[in-house]
Amino acid sequence: MKNTGINTLGGEDRQTKDNTISGLDSRFNQTLRNVQGLLKGRSIPGKVLLTRRSDVIDPSSVSEKSSNYSRSLSHNDIGTSNRIAKSEEEDIQIMNNNTIVSKSKSSTSNTEDLAKEVQKPIMGARATDSARVLKFTKLLSGTTIISDKLRELAWSGVPPYMRPNIWRLLLGYAPPNSDRKEGVLRRKRLEYLDSVAQFYDIPDTERSDDEINMLRQIAVDCPRTVPDVTFFQQAQVQKSLERILYTWAIRHPASGYVQGINDLATPFLVVFLSEYLEGGVEKWSISDLSPDKITNIEADCYWCLSKLLDGMQDHYTFAQPGIQRLVFKLKELVRRIDEPVSRHMEEQGLEFLQFAFRWFNCLLIREIPFHLVTRLWDTYLAEGDSLPDFLVYIFASFLLTWSEELQKLDFQELVMFLQHVPTQNWTHQELEMVLSRAYIWHSMFNNSPRHLVS
Repeated sequence: MKNTGINTLGGEDRQTKDNTISGLDSRFNQTLRNVQGLLKGRSIPGKVLLTRRSDVIDPSSVSEKSSNYSRSLSHNDIGTSNRIAKSEEEDIQIMNNNTIVSKSKSSTSNTEDLAKEVQKPIMGARATDSARVLKFTKLLSGTTIISDKLRELAWSGVPPYMRPNIWRLLLGYAPPNSDRKEGVLRRKRLEYLDSVAQFYDIPDTERSDDEINMLRQIAVDCPRTVPDVTFFQQAQVQKSLERILYTWAIRHPASGYVQGINDLATPFLVVFLSEYLEGGVEKWSISDLSPDKITNIEADCYWCLSKLLDGMQDHYTFAQPGIQRLVFKLKELVRRIDEPVSRHMEEQGLEFLQFAFRWFNCLLIREIPFHLVTRLWDTYLAEGDSLPDFLVYIFASFLLTWSEELQKLDFQELVMFLQHVPTQNWTHQELEMVLSRAYIWHSMFNNSPRHLVS
């Protein structure tokens, strides 16, 4: 059927079609070069590159092709990409000279406006822009929360005081129907209390040897969790963390406790504590809270951690095959995007597992300043079921932030550099750039799996 259709085209029609395809391939290659240019010091937010064109192409001739640049936030979200495109056109605004072009996609008609907006600085304050806050407020005020719309908004950052409610919704811990919320949370918190009483608040004589060893390992790891944030050194905080982790491990015997899961509980602990404690984390004291409030916070952390890890169970089972698979994908993606870096690392004998395993295991919590973690997790949780695959693109963008530096280092220097990446002075600006690059690479490569085959 395909050959017959081609043969019926006139010479002129075939030439027009060939020119269109050639133009599309040329645009794709130019986009790839532009993305690689980001690694050489340019500061253009990635997603705008998908809409900038040097020539005008008939929209009708590329409508089918352009659909490949959309992506869904979840494997189960049918039609999400169209809703995202519509919403993101509305999101491009200039707010008090502090604008970030993020999660944006526009038509050809507003390309020039986008190009001008690119020149404005990328600011971490986008999550608190008044227009976006109003969108969140309007969305949350409804009787039933529209999950797809909430994910679209949350991807670019959530206002801090809204995070507890929004994170519960994004993870499916709190129901989208506001009338059911209080009842569901009350029931789940009581269920957590019952689990603690059944599994944690018992003498060691009622535990198996494996359970005793697991509890001891958790007790050793809790004081090591986020050591540069003094809040986590409080004995009562570590005890809460211990209860959450041990209860989770007992109820998930397929994996049990794996070192690194302790890090994954910390963003939830901070966000849910922020509902009750004011000021910065460094000024908090958990002893200011009543036992009932502490129990509710622990329960919310437990259930949200469970929801997060349900989507990546094979990351923490024996031999952690899920992480090994993603590390391989990361290696292939870096080879495709920045071949000189990939070749240099290979020549030096550096394996991606030597540094990237910890990145996937702890979701970059140990690699970036802790005050940026919750912003990064806004995007993580907004990705939903797609998070494991999207992590590959975030980590590729993170790694290639230092493209030029990496090519100058030998094996020992590479290992030391990648185990202690210089992010201590990072602000929201650097993090937003990492996410922007990740978005465009995901848009380019995720629907073209052959690009990632050796």
